[in-house]
Amino acid sequence: MRKQYLPKDSLPALYEALRKRGYKIIAPHVHDGAIVFSEQHSPDTLPWGWQEETEPGRYQLQHTERDNKSENPARAFAWNNGPQGIKPWLFKPKQEMWRAEETENGLRFRQPDYAAEPIAFIGARACDLAALNLQDKHFIQGHYPDPFYSAQRQQLLLVAVNCQRSASTCFCTSTGDGPEALFGYDLLLDELDEGFLIEAKSEVGDEILVELALELPLELPLDACEQSLLEQAEQQLQQAAQQQRKMPSDSELRLLQNKLDDQRWHEIAEKCLACGNCTLVCPTCFCSKQESNSEKLGEVSLASVQTFHPEQSDNNDVASQVRVWDSCFSEQHSHIAGKNIRPEISQRYRQWLLHKLLMWQEQFGRSGCVGCGRCISWCPVGIDLVEEANLLLRSELDQAVEQATGERP
Repeated sequence: MRKQYLPKDSLPALYEALRKRGYKIIAPHVHDGAIVFSEQHSPDTLPWGWQEETEPGRYQLQHTERDNKSENPARAFAWNNGPQGIKPWLFKPKQEMWRAEETENGLRFRQPDYAAEPIAFIGARACDLAALNLQDKHFIQGHYPDPFYSAQRQQLLLVAVNCQRSASTCFCTSTGDGPEALFGYDLLLDELDEGFLIEAKSEVGDEILVELALELPLELPLDACEQSLLEQAEQQLQQAAQQQRKMPSDSELRLLQNKLDDQRWHEIAEKCLACGNCTLVCPTCFCSKQESNSEKLGEVSLASVQTFHPEQSDNNDVASQVRVWDSCFSEQHSHIAGKNIRPEISQRYRQWLLHKLLMWQEQFGRSGCVGCGRCISWCPVGIDLVEEANLLLRSELDQAVEQATGERP
């Protein structure tokens, strides 16, 4: 279906169409100095006029445009990304896996009462869709599909937005994942000054678009201004593709296998705090650990476990197994069979970088980095993944240039 025009004033109609279909709307908004996602009920709470300023170790919002429809009207999606991707709504930070109850006849094991809910996620970017595709490969298409992820994934509707600009930490162009969303969405928006170009790429997206067209005024400027609007959207994409950072190609990243003993790992470790921030904001990381909760009902609340329903228990003795996010930067995560196999920060950083940029190519056919730049912005000491990859490969990349051109870089 071709792009159509959705005036800014008609954006509530999109929300209403989603609500009529039973979707809980997850949309971006400003909270605690960052653009984050949570349930929202109106487009009024979108980050109108907000943009982020980022650099290694820094993320700050600023309101750059006046909400003046005659000049520099505020836009809702002029930012690039905040600390969250789609990951927390599918691979949840805390997930009860199973529950055991002590009964007169012994232990009884139960599956958690997990019910996926229809979610419409508004504001996903091309890098987030690429990350979602990788998470699908891990959680659905592997040998042991994750039932919780799979159930919620089937209930997810994605309203993606093409980027209008790139943050200084973005490098999706070099990973091939942006700035234009090409797959994985139901509806796609290009934001312009007075409205949006909107197109569908799924059956449900088509149906919603038909409903919107019925509800919109007949005086759509599509026919008269279509070419101009398309040119504006294309210019925005070209502008967003202008990025300073460039990740080496997948074939170049394979040369990292020659760098296991490089001194650079120790130099990085002198700065790295092993806090795991980079893995938590990364939209593709999926490390987790499991914890056991064994409590007496009424004495200690298990309310933090979302799927727990005390009224379904026959007695007070309950234990639950919970999966929580973890990071390969934690010492505990590398503790195996009574031994910490990566006691040094240099070893844990090496594990993270090599797994993401090199080993994922064997597992999933491509690097695990989608160029969102979150790990750079949200690293408290400003470690730059792209810079580190290029530094590690500098001699190999220089040699490749010399062989191709006959000139020494």
